[in-house]
Amino acid sequence: MKENTDGRHQLIAKSNAETVEPSVFVPSTGNVREYRNALGRFGTGVTIVTTSIGDTPLGITVNSFASVSLEPALVLWSPAKRSKHYAEFESAPFYAIHVLNHSQAELASHFARDARSFSHCDWHRGDNGVPLIEHSVARFECQRLHSHDGGDHAIVVGSVVRAANFGGEPLMFVGGEYGRFVGAA
Repeated sequence: MKENTDGRHQLIAKSNAETVEPSVFVPSTGNVREYRNALGRFGTGVTIVTTSIGDTPLGITVNSFASVSLEPALVLWSPAKRSKHYAEFESAPFYAIHVLNHSQAELASHFARDARSFSHCDWHRGDNGVPLIEHSVARFECQRLHSHDGGDHAIVVGSVVRAANFGGEPLMFVGGEYGRFVGAA
């Protein structure tokens, strides 16, 4: 954690954040990278969403996760339509969202590349057959309620049937890099 001169704390990623010239633009197909870079200024947590297709476990790394409602307990996440396993995840009746520990950056990178290999983590099957990954800081076991069109992604809303808070420091993602956040004392 680095303290600014005004006493505020900031996220420390693997390397120093780049300095960019301010720009104002209209998002279009010609400047997708610039738009993506602007979105990358918003720090997010990192999750792995898991489901099963028959006996085959699947997992993908996702940072588009949010709480929707406390009562009832609803969350959303957004799989990319271009994903190789989009159809399986978008229509999965049950899935689990794992909020990763700061030490799980390698696991996040692994599932960003390979949805079918669970050899890099400890896991077991939950009540609905969904793979549950060990050592996350929190986990939300969900039943799919709705899926909505969201451009090049879907917006999947799920009812949380079981939640777990294991504690620990979450993995963060800012500006295309993994890091960690430590709040003020």
